[in-house]
Amino acid sequence: MDADVIVVGAGPTGLMLAGELRLGGADVIVLDKLAEPTGQSRGLGFTARAMEIFDQRGLLPRFGQGETLEISPVGHFGGVQFDFTALEGAHFGARGIPQSQTEAVLAAWAAELGADIRHGCEVLALADGFEDGDLAEVTVGTAEGVRRLRARYLVGCDGGKSTVRKLAGIGFPGTEATRAMFLADVTGLDLKPRYLGETLPNGMVMAAPLKEGVHRIIVCPHGAAARSADEQVTFEEVAKAWEHITGEDISSGGAEWVSFFSDATRQAAEYRRGRVLLAGDAAHIHLPAGGQGLSTGVQDAANLGWKLAAVVTGRAGEDLLATYHAERHPVGRRLLMNTRAQGMVFLGGDPAEPLRRILTELTGYDVVRRHLAGVVSHLDIRYDVTDGTSEDGDGEDAAGAHPLLGRRLGKVPLTGPGGESDTFRLLHAGRGVLLDLAGDRAVREAAAGWA
Repeated sequence: MDADVIVVGAGPTGLMLAGELRLGGADVIVLDKLAEPTGQSRGLGFTARAMEIFDQRGLLPRFGQGETLEISPVGHFGGVQFDFTALEGAHFGARGIPQSQTEAVLAAWAAELGADIRHGCEVLALADGFEDGDLAEVTVGTAEGVRRLRARYLVGCDGGKSTVRKLAGIGFPGTEATRAMFLADVTGLDLKPRYLGETLPNGMVMAAPLKEGVHRIIVCPHGAAARSADEQVTFEEVAKAWEHITGEDISSGGAEWVSFFSDATRQAAEYRRGRVLLAGDAAHIHLPAGGQGLSTGVQDAANLGWKLAAVVTGRAGEDLLATYHAERHPVGRRLLMNTRAQGMVFLGGDPAEPLRRILTELTGYDVVRRHLAGVVSHLDIRYDVTDGTSEDGDGEDAAGAHPLLGRRLGKVPLTGPGGESDTFRLLHAGRGVLLDLAGDRAVREAAAGWA
Protein backbone atom coordinates (compact mmCIF):
# COMPACT_ATOMS: atom_id res chain seq x y z
CA MET A 1 0.00 0.00 0.00
CA ASP A 2 1.39 3.41 -1.00
CA ALA A 3 -0.65 5.56 1.40
CA ASP A 4 -3.67 5.50 3.67
CA VAL A 5 -5.42 7.99 1.39
CA ILE A 6 -4.82 9.24 -2.14
CA VAL A 7 -6.29 12.67 -2.84
CA VAL A 8 -6.72 13.64 -6.50
CA GLY A 9 -6.56 17.38 -7.11
CA ALA A 10 -4.24 20.00 -5.58
CA GLY A 11 -6.76 22.82 -5.41
CA PRO A 12 -7.99 24.36 -2.15
CA THR A 13 -10.22 21.38 -1.32
CA GLY A 14 -7.60 18.70 -1.94
CA LEU A 15 -4.87 20.58 -0.10
CA MET A 16 -7.11 21.35 2.87
CA LEU A 17 -8.06 17.69 3.04
CA ALA A 18 -4.41 16.64 2.89
CA GLY A 19 -3.58 18.85 5.87
CA GLU A 20 -6.56 17.58 7.85
CA LEU A 21 -5.61 13.96 7.15
CA ARG A 22 -2.05 14.55 8.31
CA LEU A 23 -3.26 16.21 11.52
CA GLY A 24 -5.24 13.01 12.12
CA GLY A 25 -2.19 10.80 11.55
CA ALA A 26 -3.04 9.46 8.09
CA ASP A 27 -0.45 9.03 5.33
CA VAL A 28 -1.60 10.93 2.25
CA ILE A 29 -0.48 11.37 -1.36
CA VAL A 30 -1.92 14.27 -3.38
CA LEU A 31 -1.93 13.85 -7.16
CA ASP A 32 -2.46 16.70 -9.62
CA LYS A 33 -2.25 16.36 -13.39
CA LEU A 34 -0.76 19.85 -13.89
CA ALA A 35 3.02 20.04 -13.91
CA GLU A 36 2.75 23.14 -11.70
CA PRO A 37 0.01 25.46 -10.45
CA THR A 38 -1.32 27.76 -13.18
CA GLY A 39 -1.26 30.91 -11.06
CA GLN A 40 -4.74 31.75 -12.38
CA SER A 41 -7.21 32.75 -9.71
CA ARG A 42 -10.87 32.22 -10.38
CA GLY A 43 -11.73 32.67 -6.71
CA LEU A 44 -11.00 35.96 -4.94
CA GLY A 45 -11.75 35.25 -1.32
CA PHE A 46 -13.87 33.06 0.89
CA THR A 47 -16.89 33.15 3.15
CA ALA A 48 -17.03 33.90 6.87
CA ARG A 49 -17.30 30.20 7.71
CA ALA A 50 -14.26 29.29 5.61
CA MET A 51 -12.32 32.07 7.37
CA GLU A 52 -13.26 30.50 10.69
CA ILE A 53 -11.99 27.10 9.56
CA PHE A 54 -8.67 28.61 8.48
CA ASP A 55 -8.49 30.40 11.84
CA GLN A 56 -9.16 27.12 13.65
CA ARG A 57 -5.98 25.77 12.08
CA GLY A 58 -3.89 28.90 12.69
CA LEU A 59 -3.70 29.67 8.97
CA LEU A 60 -5.06 33.21 8.74
CA PRO A 61 -1.70 34.91 9.47
CA ARG A 62 -0.24 33.05 6.47
CA PHE A 63 -2.39 35.16 4.19
CA GLY A 64 -0.19 38.11 5.11
CA GLN A 65 -2.80 40.11 6.99
CA GLY A 66 -3.40 38.13 10.17
CA GLU A 67 -6.48 39.20 12.05
CA THR A 68 -6.68 42.40 9.99
CA LEU A 69 -7.67 40.32 6.95
CA GLU A 70 -9.85 42.54 4.77
CA ILE A 71 -13.48 41.69 5.22
CA SER A 72 -16.63 43.40 4.01
CA PRO A 73 -19.63 43.81 6.32
CA VAL A 74 -21.77 44.63 3.28
CA GLY A 75 -22.68 41.84 0.89
CA HIS A 76 -25.48 40.90 -1.41
CA PHE A 77 -27.93 38.20 -2.34
CA GLY A 78 -28.43 38.16 -6.08
CA GLY A 79 -27.15 41.74 -6.31
CA VAL A 80 -29.51 43.06 -3.60
CA GLN A 81 -27.13 44.61 -1.07
CA PHE A 82 -27.52 44.54 2.71
CA ASP A 83 -25.47 44.57 5.91
CA PHE A 84 -24.43 41.04 6.86
CA THR A 85 -23.69 42.06 10.44
CA ALA A 86 -27.40 41.71 11.14
CA LEU A 87 -26.27 38.17 12.04
CA GLU A 88 -23.76 38.12 14.88
CA GLY A 89 -20.30 37.23 13.62
CA ALA A 90 -21.35 37.32 9.96
CA HIS A 91 -19.77 39.27 7.12
CA PHE A 92 -19.39 38.80 3.39
CA GLY A 93 -16.05 37.10 3.94
CA ALA A 94 -12.49 37.90 2.95
CA ARG A 95 -12.07 39.53 -0.42
CA GLY A 96 -9.10 40.29 -2.63
CA ILE A 97 -7.38 36.97 -1.80
CA PRO A 98 -6.45 35.29 -5.11
CA GLN A 99 -7.14 31.57 -5.23
CA SER A 100 -3.50 31.04 -6.19
CA GLN A 101 -2.54 32.52 -2.80
CA THR A 102 -5.02 30.30 -0.99
CA GLU A 103 -3.58 27.27 -2.75
CA ALA A 104 0.00 28.30 -1.94
CA VAL A 105 -0.85 28.74 1.75
CA LEU A 106 -2.59 25.37 1.97
CA ALA A 107 0.11 23.57 -0.04
CA ALA A 108 2.85 24.84 2.27
CA TRP A 109 0.83 23.88 5.36
CA ALA A 110 0.04 20.38 4.07
CA ALA A 111 3.65 19.79 3.03
CA GLU A 112 4.92 20.91 6.44
CA LEU A 113 2.63 18.35 8.02
CA GLY A 114 4.09 15.62 5.81
CA ALA A 115 1.69 15.36 2.87
CA ASP A 116 3.30 14.00 -0.32
CA ILE A 117 2.17 16.40 -3.07
CA ARG A 118 2.93 15.22 -6.62
CA HIS A 119 2.35 17.32 -9.73
CA GLY A 120 2.32 16.00 -13.28
CA CYS A 121 0.37 12.91 -12.21
CA GLU A 122 -2.85 12.18 -14.10
CA VAL A 123 -5.27 9.48 -12.94
CA LEU A 124 -6.08 7.25 -15.93
CA ALA A 125 -8.01 4.32 -14.48
CA LEU A 126 -9.56 2.92 -11.33
CA ALA A 127 -9.25 -0.80 -10.70
CA ASP A 128 -12.32 -2.93 -9.99
CA GLY A 129 -12.99 -3.81 -6.39
CA PHE A 130 -13.12 -0.31 -4.96
CA GLU A 131 -16.79 -0.74 -4.04
CA ASP A 132 -16.44 -3.82 -1.84
CA GLY A 133 -12.69 -4.46 -1.53
CA ASP A 134 -10.13 -3.37 1.02
CA LEU A 135 -8.18 -1.00 -1.25
CA ALA A 136 -8.55 1.51 -4.05
CA GLU A 137 -6.02 1.14 -6.86
CA VAL A 138 -5.44 3.78 -9.55
CA THR A 139 -3.38 3.87 -12.70
CA VAL A 140 -1.47 7.13 -12.96
CA GLY A 141 0.33 8.69 -15.91
CA THR A 142 3.56 10.50 -15.00
CA ALA A 143 6.55 11.95 -16.84
CA GLU A 144 8.41 8.73 -15.97
CA GLY A 145 5.67 6.48 -17.29
CA VAL A 146 2.55 4.74 -16.04
CA ARG A 147 2.39 3.82 -12.35
CA ARG A 148 -0.11 2.04 -10.12
CA LEU A 149 -0.83 3.34 -6.64
CA ARG A 150 -2.89 1.74 -3.90
CA ALA A 151 -4.51 3.23 -0.81
CA ARG A 152 -7.25 2.49 1.69
CA TYR A 153 -9.33 5.33 0.24
CA LEU A 154 -9.35 7.57 -2.81
CA VAL A 155 -10.84 11.08 -2.66
CA GLY A 156 -11.72 13.01 -5.79
CA CYS A 157 -11.10 16.73 -5.31
CA ASP A 158 -10.46 17.15 -9.03
CA GLY A 159 -13.09 19.69 -10.00
CA GLY A 160 -16.37 19.76 -11.88
CA LYS A 161 -15.08 17.46 -14.64
CA SER A 162 -13.84 15.02 -12.00
CA THR A 163 -12.12 11.98 -13.47
CA VAL A 164 -12.47 10.17 -10.14
CA ARG A 165 -16.24 10.70 -10.09
CA LYS A 166 -16.58 9.40 -13.64
CA LEU A 167 -14.36 6.37 -13.05
CA ALA A 168 -16.34 5.49 -9.92
CA GLY A 169 -19.61 5.72 -11.87
CA ILE A 170 -21.15 8.24 -9.48
CA GLY A 171 -24.06 10.13 -11.02
CA PHE A 172 -23.94 13.91 -11.38
CA PRO A 173 -27.55 15.01 -11.93
CA GLY A 174 -28.61 18.61 -12.32
CA THR A 175 -29.34 21.28 -14.91
CA GLU A 176 -27.39 22.07 -18.06
CA ALA A 177 -25.76 25.42 -18.70
CA THR A 178 -28.05 28.00 -20.29
CA ARG A 179 -25.60 30.87 -20.73
CA ALA A 180 -21.91 31.76 -20.88
CA MET A 181 -20.19 34.42 -18.76
CA PHE A 182 -16.64 35.73 -18.91
CA LEU A 183 -13.95 36.55 -16.41
CA ALA A 184 -10.52 38.06 -16.91
CA ASP A 185 -7.66 39.77 -15.13
CA VAL A 186 -7.20 42.87 -17.30
CA THR A 187 -4.25 45.23 -17.46
CA GLY A 188 -3.56 48.76 -18.66
CA LEU A 189 -7.01 50.07 -17.72
CA ASP A 190 -8.47 52.42 -15.12
CA LEU A 191 -11.81 50.84 -14.27
CA LYS A 192 -14.49 52.01 -11.87
CA PRO A 193 -14.78 49.49 -9.03
CA ARG A 194 -17.99 47.47 -9.11
CA TYR A 195 -17.30 45.16 -6.18
CA LEU A 196 -20.79 43.70 -5.83
CA GLY A 197 -21.77 43.97 -9.48
CA GLU A 198 -23.84 46.39 -11.53
CA THR A 199 -26.95 45.29 -13.38
CA LEU A 200 -27.58 47.12 -16.67
CA PRO A 201 -30.09 46.56 -19.49
CA ASN A 202 -27.74 44.33 -21.49
CA GLY A 203 -26.28 42.33 -18.62
CA MET A 204 -24.27 42.47 -15.40
CA VAL A 205 -20.62 43.38 -14.79
CA MET A 206 -18.27 43.29 -11.82
CA ALA A 207 -14.85 44.90 -11.44
CA ALA A 208 -12.35 44.97 -8.58
CA PRO A 209 -8.68 45.97 -8.38
CA LEU A 210 -6.34 43.04 -7.70
CA LYS A 211 -3.00 44.80 -7.61
CA GLU A 212 -1.33 47.77 -9.24
CA GLY A 213 -2.45 47.90 -12.86
CA VAL A 214 -4.59 44.73 -12.73
CA HIS A 215 -8.39 44.46 -12.36
CA ARG A 216 -10.57 41.36 -12.14
CA ILE A 217 -13.68 41.70 -14.28
CA ILE A 218 -16.71 39.47 -14.65
CA VAL A 219 -18.97 40.00 -17.66
CA CYS A 220 -22.44 38.45 -17.87
CA PRO A 221 -24.16 39.51 -21.11
CA HIS A 222 -27.82 38.67 -21.58
CA GLY A 223 -28.41 36.22 -24.39
CA ALA A 224 -24.89 34.74 -24.50
CA ALA A 225 -25.41 31.08 -25.39
CA ALA A 226 -23.83 28.26 -23.43
CA ARG A 227 -20.46 27.11 -24.75
CA SER A 228 -18.60 23.85 -24.95
CA ALA A 229 -16.02 23.36 -22.22
CA ASP A 230 -13.40 22.87 -24.96
CA GLU A 231 -13.98 26.27 -26.56
CA GLN A 232 -11.49 29.10 -26.13
CA VAL A 233 -12.29 32.71 -25.31
CA THR A 234 -10.25 35.77 -26.30
CA PHE A 235 -9.77 39.16 -24.68
CA GLU A 236 -11.31 40.75 -27.76
CA GLU A 237 -14.50 38.77 -27.12
CA VAL A 238 -14.54 39.83 -23.47
CA ALA A 239 -13.92 43.48 -24.37
CA LYS A 240 -16.76 43.42 -26.89
CA ALA A 241 -19.16 42.00 -24.29
CA TRP A 242 -18.03 44.60 -21.73
CA GLU A 243 -18.71 47.43 -24.19
CA HIS A 244 -22.08 45.94 -25.12
CA ILE A 245 -23.15 46.11 -21.46
CA THR A 246 -21.41 49.23 -20.14
CA GLY A 247 -20.74 51.31 -23.26
CA GLU A 248 -17.07 51.49 -22.17
CA ASP A 249 -14.31 50.58 -24.63
CA ILE A 250 -11.60 48.53 -22.88
CA SER A 251 -10.04 47.12 -26.06
CA SER A 252 -6.91 49.25 -25.55
CA GLY A 253 -5.98 47.16 -22.53
CA GLY A 254 -4.84 43.58 -22.27
CA ALA A 255 -5.37 40.55 -20.08
CA GLU A 256 -3.17 38.28 -18.01
CA TRP A 257 -5.70 35.53 -18.66
CA VAL A 258 -9.31 35.11 -19.74
CA SER A 259 -11.84 32.35 -19.26
CA PHE A 260 -15.56 31.67 -19.13
CA PHE A 261 -18.01 29.93 -16.84
CA SER A 262 -21.66 28.94 -16.92
CA ASP A 263 -24.73 28.52 -14.76
CA ALA A 264 -24.67 24.70 -14.92
CA THR A 265 -25.84 23.26 -11.59
CA ARG A 266 -25.08 19.68 -10.60
CA GLN A 267 -24.51 17.59 -7.48
CA ALA A 268 -23.08 14.12 -7.06
CA ALA A 269 -25.73 11.58 -6.19
CA GLU A 270 -23.37 10.00 -3.66
CA TYR A 271 -20.45 11.56 -1.82
CA ARG A 272 -19.10 8.07 -1.14
CA ARG A 273 -19.13 4.83 -3.07
CA GLY A 274 -17.05 2.13 -1.40
CA ARG A 275 -13.44 3.27 -1.21
CA VAL A 276 -14.06 6.42 -3.25
CA LEU A 277 -15.24 9.76 -1.85
CA LEU A 278 -15.85 13.17 -3.43
CA ALA A 279 -15.38 16.71 -2.15
CA GLY A 280 -15.47 20.26 -3.50
CA ASP A 281 -16.36 20.92 -7.13
CA ALA A 282 -16.12 17.20 -7.86
CA ALA A 283 -19.25 16.88 -5.70
CA HIS A 284 -21.10 20.10 -6.63
CA ILE A 285 -20.94 22.79 -9.32
CA HIS A 286 -23.02 25.95 -9.52
CA LEU A 287 -23.06 29.59 -10.53
CA PRO A 288 -20.22 31.31 -8.65
CA ALA A 289 -21.73 33.69 -6.12
CA GLY A 290 -19.87 35.17 -3.18
CA GLY A 291 -16.93 32.76 -3.13
CA GLN A 292 -19.17 29.94 -1.97
CA GLY A 293 -17.69 27.19 -4.13
CA LEU A 294 -14.15 27.35 -2.74
CA SER A 295 -15.51 27.85 0.76
CA THR A 296 -17.86 24.87 0.60
CA GLY A 297 -15.02 22.69 -0.66
CA VAL A 298 -12.86 23.73 2.30
CA GLN A 299 -15.73 22.87 4.63
CA ASP A 300 -16.20 19.49 2.90
CA ALA A 301 -12.52 18.79 3.57
CA ALA A 302 -12.73 19.85 7.22
CA ASN A 303 -15.75 17.59 7.73
CA LEU A 304 -14.22 14.58 5.98
CA GLY A 305 -10.58 14.84 7.04
CA TRP A 306 -10.76 13.93 10.72
CA LYS A 307 -13.30 11.19 10.04
CA LEU A 308 -11.25 9.52 7.32
CA ALA A 309 -8.08 9.81 9.42
CA ALA A 310 -9.85 8.24 12.41
CA VAL A 311 -10.99 5.32 10.25
CA VAL A 312 -7.65 4.55 8.56
CA THR A 313 -5.74 4.79 11.86
CA GLY A 314 -8.18 2.43 13.58
CA ARG A 315 -9.70 4.92 16.00
CA ALA A 316 -13.19 4.61 14.46
CA GLY A 317 -15.20 2.18 12.40
CA GLU A 318 -16.15 2.71 8.76
CA ASP A 319 -19.69 3.61 9.75
CA LEU A 320 -18.35 7.04 10.74
CA LEU A 321 -17.88 7.82 7.04
CA ALA A 322 -21.65 7.61 6.49
CA THR A 323 -21.97 10.89 8.38
CA TYR A 324 -19.95 12.67 5.69
CA HIS A 325 -22.64 12.23 3.04
CA ALA A 326 -25.41 12.67 5.61
CA GLU A 327 -24.03 16.01 6.77
CA ARG A 328 -22.48 17.51 3.65
CA HIS A 329 -24.84 16.41 0.85
CA PRO A 330 -27.74 18.50 2.25
CA VAL A 331 -25.34 21.45 2.59
CA GLY A 332 -24.39 21.07 -1.07
CA ARG A 333 -28.04 20.84 -2.06
CA ARG A 334 -28.78 24.06 -0.18
CA LEU A 335 -25.77 25.72 -1.84
CA LEU A 336 -27.17 24.88 -5.27
CA MET A 337 -30.55 26.24 -4.26
CA ASN A 338 -29.18 29.58 -3.07
CA THR A 339 -26.89 30.11 -6.06
CA ARG A 340 -29.67 29.30 -8.53
CA ALA A 341 -31.94 31.75 -6.74
CA GLN A 342 -29.23 34.42 -6.88
CA GLY A 343 -28.75 33.79 -10.58
CA MET A 344 -32.43 34.33 -11.25
CA VAL A 345 -32.41 37.63 -9.38
CA PHE A 346 -29.03 38.91 -10.56
CA LEU A 347 -29.02 37.77 -14.17
CA GLY A 348 -32.71 37.56 -15.02
CA GLY A 349 -32.84 40.92 -16.80
CA ASP A 350 -36.08 42.90 -17.03
CA PRO A 351 -38.34 39.88 -16.30
CA ALA A 352 -36.64 39.53 -12.89
CA GLU A 353 -37.09 43.19 -11.93
CA PRO A 354 -40.25 42.53 -9.85
CA LEU A 355 -38.37 39.80 -7.99
CA ARG A 356 -35.47 42.18 -7.28
CA ARG A 357 -37.87 44.82 -5.98
CA ILE A 358 -39.69 42.48 -3.63
CA LEU A 359 -36.38 41.05 -2.37
CA THR A 360 -35.15 44.60 -1.76
CA GLU A 361 -38.27 45.27 0.28
CA LEU A 362 -37.82 42.07 2.26
CA THR A 363 -34.23 42.93 3.20
CA GLY A 364 -35.70 45.83 5.14
CA TYR A 365 -36.70 43.27 7.77
CA ASP A 366 -34.08 42.16 10.29
CA VAL A 367 -35.24 38.55 10.24
CA VAL A 368 -34.75 38.39 6.45
CA ARG A 369 -31.29 39.97 6.62
CA ARG A 370 -30.28 37.51 9.32
CA HIS A 371 -31.56 34.58 7.29
CA LEU A 372 -29.86 35.57 4.03
CA ALA A 373 -26.62 36.46 5.83
CA GLY A 374 -26.61 32.98 7.38
CA VAL A 375 -27.21 31.33 4.03
CA VAL A 376 -24.41 33.11 2.14
CA SER A 377 -21.87 33.19 5.00
CA HIS A 378 -22.54 29.49 5.75
CA LEU A 379 -22.90 30.32 9.44
CA ASP A 380 -26.43 28.85 9.47
CA ILE A 381 -25.33 25.26 8.89
CA ARG A 382 -26.49 22.82 11.53
CA TYR A 383 -25.87 19.08 11.79
CA ASP A 384 -28.28 16.89 13.69
CA VAL A 385 -25.71 15.06 15.77
CA THR A 386 -28.40 12.99 17.46
CA ASP A 387 -28.94 10.64 14.51
CA GLY A 388 -26.38 11.53 11.82
CA THR A 389 -28.75 13.44 9.55
CA SER A 390 -28.61 17.14 8.71
CA GLU A 391 -31.04 19.95 9.41
CA ASP A 392 -29.96 21.59 6.11
CA GLY A 393 -29.06 24.76 7.99
CA ASP A 394 -32.71 25.77 8.16
CA GLY A 395 -32.50 26.93 11.74
CA GLU A 396 -35.12 24.48 13.04
CA ASP A 397 -34.29 22.73 16.27
CA ALA A 398 -34.52 18.97 16.59
CA ALA A 399 -37.22 17.88 19.00
CA GLY A 400 -36.00 18.29 22.55
CA ALA A 401 -32.49 19.32 21.48
CA HIS A 402 -30.58 22.26 22.87
CA PRO A 403 -30.72 25.09 20.29
CA LEU A 404 -26.91 25.17 20.00
CA LEU A 405 -26.52 21.42 19.48
CA GLY A 406 -24.94 20.67 16.10
CA ARG A 407 -24.06 24.28 15.36
CA ARG A 408 -20.61 25.78 14.97
CA LEU A 409 -18.78 27.07 18.02
CA GLY A 410 -17.69 30.64 17.39
CA LYS A 411 -14.43 32.23 18.51
CA VAL A 412 -14.77 32.65 22.26
CA PRO A 413 -12.02 34.13 24.49
CA LEU A 414 -10.90 31.85 27.31
CA THR A 415 -8.82 32.35 30.44
CA GLY A 416 -7.35 29.37 32.24
CA PRO A 417 -4.31 28.12 34.13
CA GLY A 418 -2.26 28.49 30.95
CA GLY A 419 -3.27 32.12 30.45
CA GLU A 420 -5.28 33.76 27.68
CA SER A 421 -6.55 31.64 24.79
CA ASP A 422 -9.66 31.13 22.68
CA THR A 423 -11.71 28.29 21.24
CA PHE A 424 -10.08 28.51 17.80
CA ARG A 425 -6.53 28.37 19.14
CA LEU A 426 -7.40 25.15 20.95
CA LEU A 427 -8.33 23.60 17.58
CA HIS A 428 -5.02 24.25 15.78
CA ALA A 429 -4.03 20.59 16.21
CA GLY A 430 -7.25 19.38 14.60
CA ARG A 431 -8.24 17.22 17.54
CA GLY A 432 -11.43 17.05 19.56
CA VAL A 433 -11.58 19.40 22.52
CA LEU A 434 -13.65 19.18 25.70
CA LEU A 435 -14.09 22.41 27.66
CA ASP A 436 -14.93 21.70 31.28
CA LEU A 437 -16.06 25.14 32.44
CA ALA A 438 -17.78 23.77 35.55
CA GLY A 439 -14.88 21.91 37.18
CA ASP A 440 -16.77 18.61 36.85
CA ARG A 441 -14.48 15.67 37.67
CA ALA A 442 -16.99 13.14 36.31
CA VAL A 443 -16.95 14.84 32.89
CA ARG A 444 -13.15 14.79 32.78
CA GLU A 445 -13.00 11.14 33.80
CA ALA A 446 -15.55 10.21 31.11
CA ALA A 447 -13.43 11.95 28.46
CA ALA A 448 -10.05 10.72 29.65
CA GLY A 449 -10.00 7.73 27.35
CA TRP A 450 -10.29 9.96 24.29
CA ALA A 451 -7.35 12.23 25.16
